[in-house]
Amino acid sequence: MFQPFKEYLEEELFSRFDLSSRSIPAGLESNLSDRGKNQATIQSWCYQCPQLRKIRYTYIDAGETAQVFNSVMYPSHNYQMPLLGIDFLSFGKKKILVVLDFQPLFRDRAYLDKYIEPMRTVRDKYNELAQNLEMKFYDANQYFSKYLLFAKTDADTVVNRLFPAYQEYIQLYWQMLESAEQFTAPEQVQRIIKAQQDYDQYSADRDPAHGLFSSYFGSEWAERFLYEFLFEDAVPLAVPSGSR
Repeated sequence: MFQPFKEYLEEELFSRFDLSSRSIPAGLESNLSDRGKNQATIQSWCYQCPQLRKIRYTYIDAGETAQVFNSVMYPSHNYQMPLLGIDFLSFGKKKILVVLDFQPLFRDRAYLDKYIEPMRTVRDKYNELAQNLEMKFYDANQYFSKYLLFAKTDADTVVNRLFPAYQEYIQLYWQMLESAEQFTAPEQVQRIIKAQQDYDQYSADRDPAHGLFSSYFGSEWAERFLYEFLFEDAVPLAVPSGSR
């Protein structure tokens, strides 16, 4: 279901940026589930370029049972740009959840005006994809913008509405990145590094996909995938004594 989204992203990345591959820890770049009758494959890609220090995306294909496309782009530590977050999940054609956002690193008014307000024009064209759903695992006021797309939807809407919205969000992100201010002062860069590290920790601690990865590929692999690839700057939560 989401292959066209992955292909569009790849075409954009390779045509716009001077990409080089970023290593993925051994054994995490792909996997095949042999659990039960519903086989699933997972494959990940990771790149970098001068503007984006980490571009990662993952596709899970379990046939009609599940299709998942997930991506996060981390700007260079010289930019305080939001992260571009993409999370599209389909569990059968009738249970589809989509999330697309510029995920803010800071929440002061000047930052939001500069990096989040430009999204408003695009978001307002796709209000049916901006449903006021409850976030079960995250705080909507932390690392999410008020102009995110967040919806339960259907296959027709994915093709006819989500795909053009996705293209417009990505084009806007490129435009903002092209004109983004670069920071070089050590204290400014360190502030950005810490904000991105905090994002990884927050996300890893709450990521609901860990259960999905575990169900297909086992808990040990899922734990490695979460902390060594998806959110590599996060530190695994300590396991309480006596719980092993």
